[in-house]
Amino acid sequence: MSEKATAPERATAGQQPRERVLAALEADGGVVRSGPGWEVFRRRFDTHFPDLERLFEQLYGTRADWQDHLARLVVECAASWQDRSEDLKTLDERREAEPDWFQSERMLGAVCYVDRYAGTLEGLRERIPYFRELGLTYLHLMPLFLAPEPNSDGGYAVSSYREVNPRLGTMDQLRALAAEFRANGISLVVDFIFNHTSDEHVWARRAAAGEAEFEDYYWIFPDRAMPDAYEQTVREIFPDDHPGAFVPMPDGRWVWATFHTFQWDLNYSNPAVFRAMAGEMLFLANQGVEILRMDAVAFIWKQLGTACENLPEAHLLLRAFNAVCRLAAPSLVFKSEAIVHPDEVVKYIDPAECQISYNPLEMALTWEALATRDVRLLAQALERRHSLPAGTAWVNYVRSHDDIGWTFADEDAAELGINGFDHRRFLNRFYVNRYPGSFARGVPFQDNPKTGDCRISGTTASLCGLEDGTEEAVRRILLAHSIAISTGGIPLIYLGDEVGQLNDYAYADEPGHGSDSRWVHRPHYPAARYAHRNDPWTIEGQIYAGLKKMLAVRARTPELAGNRLIDFATGSDHVLGYQRPAYDGAVVAFANFSDSAQHIAPGTLSGFAPAAEDLFTGQTVLLSDGITLPAQEFVWVRARHA
Repeated sequence: MSEKATAPERATAGQQPRERVLAALEADGGVVRSGPGWEVFRRRFDTHFPDLERLFEQLYGTRADWQDHLARLVVECAASWQDRSEDLKTLDERREAEPDWFQSERMLGAVCYVDRYAGTLEGLRERIPYFRELGLTYLHLMPLFLAPEPNSDGGYAVSSYREVNPRLGTMDQLRALAAEFRANGISLVVDFIFNHTSDEHVWARRAAAGEAEFEDYYWIFPDRAMPDAYEQTVREIFPDDHPGAFVPMPDGRWVWATFHTFQWDLNYSNPAVFRAMAGEMLFLANQGVEILRMDAVAFIWKQLGTACENLPEAHLLLRAFNAVCRLAAPSLVFKSEAIVHPDEVVKYIDPAECQISYNPLEMALTWEALATRDVRLLAQALERRHSLPAGTAWVNYVRSHDDIGWTFADEDAAELGINGFDHRRFLNRFYVNRYPGSFARGVPFQDNPKTGDCRISGTTASLCGLEDGTEEAVRRILLAHSIAISTGGIPLIYLGDEVGQLNDYAYADEPGHGSDSRWVHRPHYPAARYAHRNDPWTIEGQIYAGLKKMLAVRARTPELAGNRLIDFATGSDHVLGYQRPAYDGAVVAFANFSDSAQHIAPGTLSGFAPAAEDLFTGQTVLLSDGITLPAQEFVWVRARHA
């Protein structure tokens, strides 16, 4: 053993993992091993340590020092738990008693950039009365940690996970804001960018300076031999930024950078990296963060000879991070961000991995149905790909801060006679207004005119055609949101969309934004539109009132809690149908994506009792007469089994 070994290491030599960890806890003078707090931690240790030990051994068991790292990790968890406020410990107890809290029909999420929506954290605090008016229970603040300009990637190149961007405020202000959100029933959500750091993070700077400990935090090689070997099977993500997966360092070495040249991938084959990132995670949890959006989860494990995406070890890492949280911050929830093949997306959704997940397929196919007026792909996805494990939920959204990519599976499309490649080219042309008759005013992102490949930028309103000010555009906006709000899970609104904010075509005038068209759909706070939100004679008022009505109906409809959904064949390629079941019937939703009225025949509805309740009007609907839906309209009815 090294003469420089720590007290926990000396105390644990020659013991089995559990005994070694307990001895390390005994040896660490910074851990208080008495009182109710210690008893709670010890009980959680007894419950969750076996999982953490098993996962850590699977990840790092080939290393001679894996048990030492495990012992240090648990000591760090105990210290973090000790530092956790009593208010947050109370939240932990409440969430442990109600693990399905995020399944409520009253859950409503929103997302915004602090600077663009409110200027600063203090400005955001002043908007809490509006958040209560809207009914928010979950607010995702886009990356707000220290990130160097102009190489920040919108905040996704983090140079410190413990410092807020000074333009926005301080960590003390964020902690206070989280507490005020919590007092108002709002859970704070932030991004945990854990695949990579900025090249200006202190770890990266020390690695660049040649410190061996920190060189092992990243994938750094002296020459092109290993980078060339990895790049045989690794795809390029942003080839316009740099070809391949590696970028040169000033001293001639090469470092892995999956995304941008200034974002260096972390080396999770090193358990010291796991411990370091677990520490950052628990620090954020102790500031009052309740949900972490786990960024780029598909890329976090590397293995030579593979695509280095969606590897089994990525799931082990997520499970190990979860086990850490169950010890030291049990109320923390993970949200998956995996914009990959639908078969891979669902693999990250599990109570032991990511409890909630973006639903990129439903989002993309809602836009596909709006363009084609054909719901078959969307209906197929709801039938086959909506179900999730118990204890988990989708986060359903119409659009996010990111671009729209057409993530449907080619094999699913082929079953409906649709060529995936050709269909994506059509959708790209349609949404950037290069297709005759298109209503959309999107902007291409990563456009390749030679192949027709691109992704789509644009606000909901602009993509729905509101720049022309038509009634159809308002109906499309509400129709799209009706799907996200009623299919189950947590509906998520990009703040400003609820009042019909349009594209910001001046985005390129802002420093650092000119080459990234996604800023077109990240406008500044649309104050004039919000001022009209309660005026029913304005477009803003119509959109806001329509969304508020939907949300009010959802909040008083217990069938819309949870995630369970059963498909419903309407007999029309233009009308989407699905059921949210109850013990004696279901809430049945119908959505007409056509430009003309559509009728659902009585025979299609014959499995239900003749009379049903329209949840929006409270009036009786005679299913025995069928249902006629006007263009771009929807209805939710409470029906009983026949």
